[in-house]
Amino acid sequence: MDNDATLMPTEVAPPTPIVPAPPSTLRKIFIGKDGLRAGWSLLIFIALFAAIVFCVNFVGHKLYPTDAKTAKTASDESIRRALINECIPLLVTLLVTWIMSKIERRPNSVYGLGGRNKLPHFLAGLGWGIACLSLLIVILWKSGLLVVDSRLLYGRDILRYGGIWLFGFLLVGLLEEYLTRGYLQYTLTRGLAGIYEVAFKSRYSKVLGFWTAAAIFSILFGLGHSGNPGESPIGLLSAGTAAMVFCFSLWRTGSLWWAIGFHTAWDWGQSFLYGVADSGTMVQHHLLATHPVGKPILSGGATGPEGSIFIVAVLAVACLSILLTLPRAQGVDMHQHG
Repeated sequence: MDNDATLMPTEVAPPTPIVPAPPSTLRKIFIGKDGLRAGWSLLIFIALFAAIVFCVNFVGHKLYPTDAKTAKTASDESIRRALINECIPLLVTLLVTWIMSKIERRPNSVYGLGGRNKLPHFLAGLGWGIACLSLLIVILWKSGLLVVDSRLLYGRDILRYGGIWLFGFLLVGLLEEYLTRGYLQYTLTRGLAGIYEVAFKSRYSKVLGFWTAAAIFSILFGLGHSGNPGESPIGLLSAGTAAMVFCFSLWRTGSLWWAIGFHTAWDWGQSFLYGVADSGTMVQHHLLATHPVGKPILSGGATGPEGSIFIVAVLAVACLSILLTLPRAQGVDMHQHG
């Protein structure tokens, strides 16, 4: 018996490479290289937001029907409604954004409320908001376009209503910034960046996507103020321009906290501290009583200081403050801030 044959090595055939199956057409429609396509993400966000707000309003009207007799005073009812009208949509925005972060498997912090310098940026925004508004008020006052009539609050009422309205306008700042420049801004930027990349093959596609989305939502933000009583074309333009300023701070820092602080302080300063109209709206229990004098294009008229042409210079100061005091963030998702 020949033992040499049993010692010969046996040749093993190489494994057949496994070729991954091409993605199905349905998957291509819904899923891109960044996950769920931006268009579908936006539709899901809007649908969820609208459905939850509808359900909350329906339940709220059933449990607490509107009845003027149930209010202690007209002013108490006004303040209560103002806080509720901001708090509920803010909670819905936070909830829907969190749901979308789970669907898309992204950290919730990328939508604008993250970052290491939340408190410093927020406090800086508060300071610049009061400073810029005060500059505008002084210009109008020294020009004879704004007259201070009297002081309306004294003693503990100043702290009481000042604190209430500060909390209320913090809710306003959080809601309007997170709703218009949070998830929606991030996602539309992501979608437009993909379109620009395919169309132009440019390394600036993400920058173009960010600023295109910023312009779209800033225009919508400005138009959203058109329902306010006493609003004017300059007031709408200034609201849209202010939104672009807030987008600049988002692009610069990667977060919304500076914008939230500025927005809070600006609205609080107008409505409570100086007692002027805020986009055509006056609140009760403010510190000073004032009234505009002269042409509305200069004084702001019923719109308030935001309706004055002088706001252009003040918003330029705000932009300069962002450029000089907010260093460009490093390592932040480029989809978010270009």
